[in-house]
Amino acid sequence: MARRPASHVCVYYRVAADSAAARATIGTLMAEVKTRTGVAGRLLARCDDPRTWMEVYEPVVDAAAFARQLAALVRRHRAAAVALDGKRHVERFAALPSLARPAPA
Repeated sequence: MARRPASHVCVYYRVAADSAAARATIGTLMAEVKTRTGVAGRLLARCDDPRTWMEVYEPVVDAAAFARQLAALVRRHRAAAVALDGKRHVERFAALPSLARPAPA
C-alpha cells in the first residue's frame, strides 16, 4: 500500500483585535492540538495586514482525523470567537506530485 503524502493544514482568519486574550486563546488551542495529535502548529500574521492570522500545522498524515480533532478543540476553546466574523478558513496543501514523464519513443 502506498503511503499518502503528509499535508499541511493552514487555518486563516481575521482577528477582531490582536489582544493578549486572543493570543492566549489560540496559544492554548495550539498547545492542546499538539498534545492530542502530536502535530505542532505555528501562528503567523499576514505581513500587510497583521490582523489576519494563520495557523500552520505540519506534517499531518491523517487529514480526516486531524480535521475532526481540530474542529472539536476549536469548539472546546471557543477559538472561533477570536475571528472578526467568527469564521476560520481551513485549507490543506501537499507537495506537488512529480510530473508524469512520457514513455520514450
